[in-house]
Amino acid sequence: MTAQPSSKVRQVELPPALTVKELGDSLNVSPVEVIKRLMTHGVMASINQTVDYDTAAIIAVDLGFDPLETKPEPVAAPAAAVDEEIEDDPATLKPRPPVVTILGHVDHGKTSLLDAIRRTKVAAGEAGGITQHIGAYQVERDGKPITFIDTPGHAAFTAMRARGAQATDIAVLVVAADDGVMPQTIEAIGHAQAAGVPMIVAINKMDRAEANPDRVKQQLTEHNVLVEDYGGDVIAVPVSAAKGTGIDDLLETINLVAEVGELKANPDRAANGVVIEAELDPGRGPVATLLVKGGTLHQGDAIVLGEISGKVKAMFDDTGKRFRDAGPSAPAVIMGLEAVPEAGERFLIVGDEKQARAIVDERRRRREAAEQTDHAHVNLDTLFNEISAGKLKELIIILKADVRGSSEAIKASLERLSTAEVKVKTIYAATGNVNDNDVMLAEASNGIIIAFNTKVDPSAKKRSEAVGVEIRSYNIIYQLLEDIEKALVGMLEPVFHTVVDGHAEVRAVFKSSRLGGIAGCYVTDGTIKRSSSVKVLRRGEELAIGRCEGLKRLKDDVREVQAGYECGVVISGFDKFQEGDVLEFFHQEQAARTA
Repeated sequence: MTAQPSSKVRQVELPPALTVKELGDSLNVSPVEVIKRLMTHGVMASINQTVDYDTAAIIAVDLGFDPLETKPEPVAAPAAAVDEEIEDDPATLKPRPPVVTILGHVDHGKTSLLDAIRRTKVAAGEAGGITQHIGAYQVERDGKPITFIDTPGHAAFTAMRARGAQATDIAVLVVAADDGVMPQTIEAIGHAQAAGVPMIVAINKMDRAEANPDRVKQQLTEHNVLVEDYGGDVIAVPVSAAKGTGIDDLLETINLVAEVGELKANPDRAANGVVIEAELDPGRGPVATLLVKGGTLHQGDAIVLGEISGKVKAMFDDTGKRFRDAGPSAPAVIMGLEAVPEAGERFLIVGDEKQARAIVDERRRRREAAEQTDHAHVNLDTLFNEISAGKLKELIIILKADVRGSSEAIKASLERLSTAEVKVKTIYAATGNVNDNDVMLAEASNGIIIAFNTKVDPSAKKRSEAVGVEIRSYNIIYQLLEDIEKALVGMLEPVFHTVVDGHAEVRAVFKSSRLGGIAGCYVTDGTIKRSSSVKVLRRGEELAIGRCEGLKRLKDDVREVQAGYECGVVISGFDKFQEGDVLEFFHQEQAARTA
């Protein structure tokens, strides 16, 4: 439904910022219509995305309204103060457990090592055999807790691994004794070094006959990792996750390195920390795994995570057991958030839910004020103009995943598939099931929907079939990327090559009042066909290119003439034949190409 302008211009009051759905309601049009009109102005937005007043006013004018900006009541929200890092008085600091990140190559046994530490089988049952979620777990060694962050090892999850390294005190680099240093091992070393944290090398799979720990140590020196045997300060611990050997030595080494680091925090204040992972649980709603960096997190606390607020309604450990308080370095799975936060987002505890909402509102307004203008300029001045001019083609993707980490990693991998001719653009990425809003966005943007490890709502499936929006579901990242690569190949401009069908020599020239010059020819090789493309060659030089409009054998029109026969040829756009000219008949075939 589209509002038609009337002779009397209607006024509409619009706030400084509102969602696409709210704008549609204000203008009495469907959200899809608003999304389409935003796209014509170079702005990509989903139904729940916020636009500023200036953008909303443009759409209002398009639909025949006279927009007026309404000023909101000022809200006191000390957002600037709470965004700053908390500095504790040294007198309040107490020892805290170390936070350890496990890094390494995809098949070198990171999750199996953690499995051996926890004595559980978290490594089993994962799609493709790859850890696709970051988890945080706490174990005890000699009564001292150690928090582990388990990061995925596949290259597609580089961003998730980087976040894990930034949230840690100690990095445990797992290297298989029989395989040695691999590309992702080097990548993990870079993340640990960039985070500036001490490193411990766990040389895994020592139970295998091909194990060669000395070769591993030598390879590590090539990447500025000097173990103690080579005069460095990095401790290397031989272990076997499969046999459970060396695990106690590894835990003892972690405690030793932690003691040297003198890790401390103030447990007697409101908590702050980082989101390790977050997802939308079908039964519990938004669920986030938090790592407390300072203070103590309590059940019932009002919490702010970026632009999301909530109240800690329940807390669970990694085994699903409920508890009420989490101190420094402790992981906690919490319920009670209004939405799914970004993995890696900082969180803090504030006085009450009203203050939390006020902080979130101010943060959102500040971000929108900073982003909206820049976003519009980028689309209007570059992308939109290039599309309009036909200079750029895009594969538009709406991405829904089970967790934020997977969403971020897939988005980054898809962007790397872009070519000079086809750009892969993920205009919306979020967690949760594919719903009607996602289909509406795909419909308006002429995009496809990718669902990774998540379901499609029945109503969304029905709507997608009705409007022709394609939804592709995956649970293995390799298959997803391969399919998109194939789609890209189909979108590339085709490459053609010339196939010569045959040649004919002009032996005589005839005149026709209706057709002009007709070439009397002898086919020297191949087969010449009517409607083929023809080059006219004179003494080896190309004179003209046309299309074979007529082909005669004796008095009959024919479709083709083979070598060794005479025929009459008429070519479109050329009739100045001379005896001795050579006519080269050819056609174009599409060549196979890759992205």
